[in-house]
Amino acid sequence: MELEVEFTSEPFRGEGEPPDHAVRAERAATLAGLTTDFGPLGTAARGEREAVLDALPAIARAALDGGATRLTLRLRREGEGSPTATEPASVLDRFVHEVEAELGSPLAELDRAGKQRAVRLLDERGAFQLRKSVAAVAESLGVTRFTVYNYLNREDP
Repeated sequence: MELEVEFTSEPFRGEGEPPDHAVRAERAATLAGLTTDFGPLGTAARGEREAVLDALPAIARAALDGGATRLTLRLRREGEGSPTATEPASVLDRFVHEVEAELGSPLAELDRAGKQRAVRLLDERGAFQLRKSVAAVAESLGVTRFTVYNYLNREDP
């Protein structure tokens, strides 16, 4: 049986060379004999069940040794388990989902103070380092990009 593991290490960088923790984690997967697909926001690795399961500790260790503050893993049988309506499809979707869960409401249903808090929480998670994230967050909030920038530039919490 083939398995696929997707892993994302943080903190993210918006541009430039990938962070050492991401490079080390991908290298650990490759050294374990897995086929990898390295991307700017995460890595997918595939292989036989035992090879993938045996590689997980090395991948985690490599990411943490490289400076990762968080490592998120998703394991599935290859070809199964595409994202659903309740499972975020991207890193930004995951951040939005986490903030909605923390605030107890979809972003669009928050009052102004709640939307400002949501933007602060997303910023703390590094969401605005991701490409085109301001426009996507603005759409989720039901506000303009200009409003999101105003919320980001506010000094008071």
